[in-house]
Amino acid sequence: MSDPLTTLLAEKGVLLADGATGTNLFAMGLMSGDAPELWNEDEPDKVRTLYKGAVDAGSDIFLTNSFGANASRLKLHDAGHRAFELSQMAAELGRDVADAAGRKVIVAGSVGPTGDIMEPVGSLTHADAVEIFHETAAGLKAGGADIGWLETISAPEEYTAAAEGFALAELPWVGTMSFDTAGRTMMGVTSTDMATLVSGLNFPPLAFGANCGTGASDLLRTVLGFAATGTTLPIIAKGNAGIPKYHDGHIHYDGTPELMANYATMARDCGATIIGGCCGTTPAHLEKMREALDTHSARPAPSLDAIVAALGAFSSATDGTGDDGNRPARKRRGRRAA
Repeated sequence: MSDPLTTLLAEKGVLLADGATGTNLFAMGLMSGDAPELWNEDEPDKVRTLYKGAVDAGSDIFLTNSFGANASRLKLHDAGHRAFELSQMAAELGRDVADAAGRKVIVAGSVGPTGDIMEPVGSLTHADAVEIFHETAAGLKAGGADIGWLETISAPEEYTAAAEGFALAELPWVGTMSFDTAGRTMMGVTSTDMATLVSGLNFPPLAFGANCGTGASDLLRTVLGFAATGTTLPIIAKGNAGIPKYHDGHIHYDGTPELMANYATMARDCGATIIGGCCGTTPAHLEKMREALDTHSARPAPSLDAIVAALGAFSSATDGTGDDGNRPARKRRGRRAA
């Protein structure tokens, strides 16, 4: 039985996902340190506005306001017992917006990392991690999410536990990792490693890829790495809108809508078929990305030099796999999804 994401992807060929959650909620008044997930109850109209902004800009998929809606993260706000409830609320608000869109729009239930480190390095057991992800996935499913969307994962153990959680909830899913440390995830996973990991899961994702990281250039190099493995799964590219800059007490991303339009078409050329933005990406960026994908024909995959020329230098000499040394680089570090 086909799922909504696979069906829509078959119809359209390439899907536009949404942009940032944190960036856009901060612009609506969310304060640093507050739990965005509590806005599902306290500020539902603003959450709907977040979702509608992506839909109105042309997104085929938007993520729910549930990145941190798991028992481990919510306990920091004395709400660990509300993971299912807040996840369900996030999806219900999304269902309202999607059903009123007048076209098919996928509600993707965002699931972020637990925030804990798994055994043997940390104290989080595999069984506990599976149950944490299961609870969130079950809440998203109860609220009407079409799929789960795992994102910003660094450790293969956590990715595997999440896959089991989605399986228990019987919720189809996709999953991305953040390659923010010299072309690898913080826990050392390369693009090749991730493709191998995904292919061995008992309940594999419908699509996989990369989000956040250190900028659009680095993310596209990672996408090329995925494509080079010969994977038959759809590839996701969800890169940041430029590089973070601190100005007047706030973090701003320097990527223009025009830069993100170039990124979107180049992501497609690199092999991605689900393309969106992460930190710093607003509806204004998404509108240009939509226009670019609709009006520019696909081209051969760009060279690394072409990516640098269009989007800026890489942050490291290689992508971590050891087969593309001595590339242009600049020194900077990525940030958590916002």
